This record gives sequence, C-alpha cells and structure tokens, in this order.
Amino acid sequence: MRKLNPALLCMFCVVLLGGCTTTGTGPGAFSEGAEQAVSAQPPGNEVQQRAKVHTELGSLYLQDGRPAVALEEARIALSVDSSYAPAYSLLGLTHMTLNEPRLAEENFEKALSLARGDPEINNNFGWFLCQTGREQRSLAYFMSAVRNPLYASPTKAYTNAGICSLRLKDNVAAEENLTQALRLAPTNTQAMFWLGELTYRQGRYPEARQWVGEVEKLQEPTAELIWLALRIERKLGNREAEARLATQLRKRYVGTPEYRSLMQGRYE
Repeated sequence: MRKLNPALLCMFCVVLLGGCTTTGTGPGAFSEGAEQAVSAQPPGNEVQQRAKVHTELGSLYLQDGRPAVALEEARIALSVDSSYAPAYSLLGLTHMTLNEPRLAEENFEKALSLARGDPEINNNFGWFLCQTGREQRSLAYFMSAVRNPLYASPTKAYTNAGICSLRLKDNVAAEENLTQALRLAPTNTQAMFWLGELTYRQGRYPEARQWVGEVEKLQEPTAELIWLALRIERKLGNREAEARLATQLRKRYVGTPEYRSLMQGRYE
C-alpha cells in the first residue's frame, strides 16, 4: 500500500468532520433519498451533543497540526457515544495524517457502516483511496458525494475527482471535473492550480500561465505554485522570469521537494 503524503492531505482533504456513507463494499447510492452529513445535523440528545463537541474540537486540533490531541478527542467522543459516526471519520483522517493507512481504513469502514449516504465521508474516503493507489475506485465515491443535493461542498469532491483522474492520465475527465469545481466555486484555488498543472502537461503553456496568475490573485504563492510557474516560464523561454522564480524558491522554501528538484535540475 502506498504511503500517504501529509502535505497532500493538508492541501486536498479539506473538511474533517464528515459523517458517513455506505457499507464498506461500495459508495452510497441515493435511491432512497439524499442524506445530510451527520456532522451537519443537530444532535438529537445530550449524549450526541457531547460527542459532537469533542469531535469538532478534535478536528480543530488536527487542522492545527496536533494529531495526537485529535485522536484523544475522537476517543473521548466515542466513549460518550460509540455510534457517533463523525468521530470514526475523524479517526480515519487523523490516521491518514499519521501515515497509518490500515487504521485509517478501519475507521472509515466503521463510519461507513454506521451512517449511510453521508456525502462528506464519501468525499473523504474517496480521497483516502486515491492516496493509497486506488484512484479508479475512488472516483465512484466522489461522484456519489456530488450527486447528493444536500452536500454543502460539492466543489471539493469535484476537485478531488479531477486530481485523481489526472493521476489516472484521464485528462478529459480531469479537466471536466476541475472545471465543474470552479463553476461551483470560482475562487477554488486548488482547482485552478491543477488546471494549471494539467494544461502544462499538455503543452498549453500560455493557458497554464494564466491559471497560475489566477491563483496568485487569491493567495500567497506556495512552493508548489512557484515551481509550476518556474517550469512554465522555462518552457516559454522566459529566462528572466525563470531566474526570478528560482530565487524566490531558494529564499522561501528551502528543504521542500520543489527546492530539491530545482537543485537537482529535475524539471519534469
């Protein structure tokens, strides 16, 4: 099984408090009616309220880079209510961050067995599958999420489907999904970035440069964005811009994979 990349998790796995979807055998179908994410539903009693509070607190710790505390909060939530599916989802995401895929999958499967039809867990479990070398299988989970009319953030699932399609070298599906993600959320910088990466790979360098520019309007440049911009300018023969971006990468992002690629002259 492929080792998980914590940096990619931070970039793409987004919301931590997913509820659940289906059984462990396949993505949820919505023939029986769409379901709202469990984490978005008001708690039915005091026990569920306590479990929800600890799960939400754990998700904040995970976002803050404190997975050990997130694990503890998830476990407290489950000690209060052992059937609270979002807590198992949080455990799955936390074990993903800790590069513990077996434990992550066990907890996702438990969550999926408890709450059928939750779009957020469809999205999160799909991303887990994509990160562990099961990109083709992951797509069904993303599509299951976006088909749910109660899903509050379908742009995330479309973005993830685009990324995983790109890994499968299905450029047509990748572009369709990323474009749809942008239609739903015009400021989705992840979708913009990956459209830039896709058009770069296809040799559509001026278009790729435009996508980089759109991202730069909305956020500070990351190492990944600078590296993509540098490679685009290199292909376009703009040595001045290439040198400027190389200097920026050296000054701001020493030790990153992109910096190492620059130092080793590995541009592809």
